[in-house]
Amino acid sequence: MGSDLVINVAPQECRVALLENGTLTEIYIERERDRGIGGNIYKGKVVRILPGMQFAFVDISLPKAAFLYVDDIYHDFKDFEAEMLKKAGEEDEDGCAPEEDDKPIPPPVQIKDLITEGQELLVQVSKEPIGTKGPRITSHISLPSRHLVLMPTVNHVGISRRLEDEAERRRLKEIIKKIKPPDAGFILRTASEGASEEDLKLDLDYLLKLWGNIKKKQEKGPAPSLLHRDLSLPLRAFRDLSTNDLDRIIVDSKEEYESILQFAETFMPQLTKLVSFYDKDDPIFDYYGIENELNRALGKRVWLKSGGYIVIEKTEALTTIDVNTGRYVGKGNPEDTILRTNLEAVKEIAYQLRLRNIGGIIIIDFIDMKKEENREKVFQSLRESLKNDKSKTNILRISELGLVEMTRKRTRNDLIGYLSEPCIYCDGKGFIKSKLTICYEVFREIRKEAPKIPGDKIYIAIHPEIADLVYAEERRHLEDLENEIRKKVLVKANENLHLEQYEIS
Repeated sequence: MGSDLVINVAPQECRVALLENGTLTEIYIERERDRGIGGNIYKGKVVRILPGMQFAFVDISLPKAAFLYVDDIYHDFKDFEAEMLKKAGEEDEDGCAPEEDDKPIPPPVQIKDLITEGQELLVQVSKEPIGTKGPRITSHISLPSRHLVLMPTVNHVGISRRLEDEAERRRLKEIIKKIKPPDAGFILRTASEGASEEDLKLDLDYLLKLWGNIKKKQEKGPAPSLLHRDLSLPLRAFRDLSTNDLDRIIVDSKEEYESILQFAETFMPQLTKLVSFYDKDDPIFDYYGIENELNRALGKRVWLKSGGYIVIEKTEALTTIDVNTGRYVGKGNPEDTILRTNLEAVKEIAYQLRLRNIGGIIIIDFIDMKKEENREKVFQSLRESLKNDKSKTNILRISELGLVEMTRKRTRNDLIGYLSEPCIYCDGKGFIKSKLTICYEVFREIRKEAPKIPGDKIYIAIHPEIADLVYAEERRHLEDLENEIRKKVLVKANENLHLEQYEIS
């Protein structure tokens, strides 16, 4: 089996799932109210420069100012070409490597020497806003199509790292050098493998026309303003996720189905036969089992087939993943049992990192292994399992404590961050006070407030579960409290109160 793209379209949101061999591996969600801005091009205005931090804040007509690093406005030097390719390679999911003789060391440069406050700039969003951070932008514009990425401000031809056949690389490079204008650069994407000159020319003409329209808007438009918005999520997914092993593209919206067909006929006619309209009664994500997988991806605990499990915890600074044997006790040597659990956990961890789009610093606490050779097996298995991950990862070897430190490039909000919000009951702590703790807290508060309340009675309103505890197990302590304060305590259960809330009068 290959891979399938399953597209669910509703008026309020669009969801795209990538299934590989029938298993959900990536999920993309775009809501109408907060449609992503990655790839959008703006005419912005510099509002503040921070020389000590080497970046500037730029107003691009969004609620939060975008930030622009010095490397992303690097332009008046002969080494700009290499720097441009480096950045394009980081941001394009295929990656692009400059030729070996194209790696000069850029000279030092200060941001205040490149831009001034109040200056108008043409910029592109390279990273979506994450949490409290505004978007990251760059002046290194890049416009992707099916086979190519246009870099209109640099004259160069780059090729995806994943395209390994040297003869094919030379063929493609010769074609693009022959047909491209002298003042523009292009990256050949992985999907360009096997493309004809006619295919590449079609993409090239489309990109140059698109760039021409953007430049016209820049000349006439005010600053700040939006000049170009990237394609809708279904079209972006179709463009970027359509690989050679793609079997089907299934969409449940007639309108979006026709839009994808039209896009395919224009840019990828060979893929039109893969596009199909889903017209069954069951919701498309239910039919393919995606809804259940999404719910599973929101949980902290993920069970392994053996009976072991992993626990995924997100904090402000990093994500921790703990591996446990759980119900799996094995039948022989404990070291073998631990090794099997860790190796099984490795595959699930790599899968969950990709599915949940977890980025930043990640600490994995494997079950402690005494043998160095076993630690090496787990480390190599983790490296191998992460090979298909499009996001860049960096892994350090397992420490003596069984910990693996790694980083994964953060490109957008993780799945849990996008689909959830802090619990209104525990305020994001992940727990609430126990009933007994709340009960004793109420007793202390009664003792404190009793002298201030006139009369011989005190009324308390508490959650029904706390009221049951007071009347049952804690009845004796309540009577002791009444004798101490010399007042009658009247308890009223109020189901509208939060478990931790209470009212004393």
